Amino acid sequence: MTSIEHTQVVVIGGGQAGLAAGYHLRRLGLDFVILDAQAEPGGAWQHAWNSLRLFSPAAYSSLPGRPMPVQTGETYPDASHVVGYLTEFERRYELPLRRPVRVSGVHRDGRLLHVETDSGSWQARAVISATGTWWRPFLPAVPGRSDFRGRQLHTVEYRSPHDFAGQKVIVVGGGNSGAQIAADLAYESELTWVTQRPPRFLADDIDGRVLFDSATARRRALDEGSADTGGVASLGDIVAIPPVHDARDAGLLKASPMFVRLERDGVVWADGTMMSADAVIWCTGFRPALSHLAPLCLRGPRGHIPTAGTRAVAEPRLHLLGYGDWTGPASATLIGVGRPARDAAREIAELLRAEG
Repeated sequence: MTSIEHTQVVVIGGGQAGLAAGYHLRRLGLDFVILDAQAEPGGAWQHAWNSLRLFSPAAYSSLPGRPMPVQTGETYPDASHVVGYLTEFERRYELPLRRPVRVSGVHRDGRLLHVETDSGSWQARAVISATGTWWRPFLPAVPGRSDFRGRQLHTVEYRSPHDFAGQKVIVVGGGNSGAQIAADLAYESELTWVTQRPPRFLADDIDGRVLFDSATARRRALDEGSADTGGVASLGDIVAIPPVHDARDAGLLKASPMFVRLERDGVVWADGTMMSADAVIWCTGFRPALSHLAPLCLRGPRGHIPTAGTRAVAEPRLHLLGYGDWTGPASATLIGVGRPARDAAREIAELLRAEG
């Protein structure tokens, strides 16, 4: 017989959003467990490419309660530093993590939510879903993609420019991932950087601190019924961290318009120009990883679950955390997830008190 364990709150996901939720649940004295599908601490950061850098200095990239220490010799910490920080964070606060535990489904069960996993089941009075987006990479439906004989990979699979030394590589995507990976490849490969529109670099003195403040101000304006400030999108798309800044100023980050199709040996532009390629790297974003919530039948337009703050509108026992601005301003960032995590924990505590 499958074992069933009981707790007040189940947090699904042990990355930065899950840890922030755990911090606030612990402070409120609630009984909870964090179920993490990964075998080791660090969430998606442990799977990032080698040269990935944060957009902000360590002091502005912290989870609640514990400042991120400075990384020696680095203004913008790398992914391994973040993994170490998250590892120490969960140990410091003795958060109740179970790993590796993969959640297959969340079901209604009377007054409770029933959480099915590959190592037993849980019954809880509330659930926080904090699985992020890294596990659902998005690939656009570009004609001929299946015909291309070269190597194709998404951001999640890229590791090092040494894997592409001397090759003709096309990087698709005008966001931060595309710019960072293009800058990484610019020195060892024959790079072509392709974007849907001309890339928009933020001013060199803007980093994640300003982006967080801008996202927060936009959410506040919308909540108050004021004019839309435009938020981060009004500032630009790409933070010029040092490697991106250096490659740009060296003239190595010149973007080409998006091609219209792929062929066996390369890509073709709208004017018929064809270029051969050995590899295409799709830096084309992600979708929220929400398949475990399918039994609740909550999805709305674009795959999002309608929310009021972090709370699912149609299921008040469920909160979603860290998927993007629709679940809290800048909630997919280290610095931004703390506030919506606090709000989710407080709402859950109020719900449990009201139910008695």
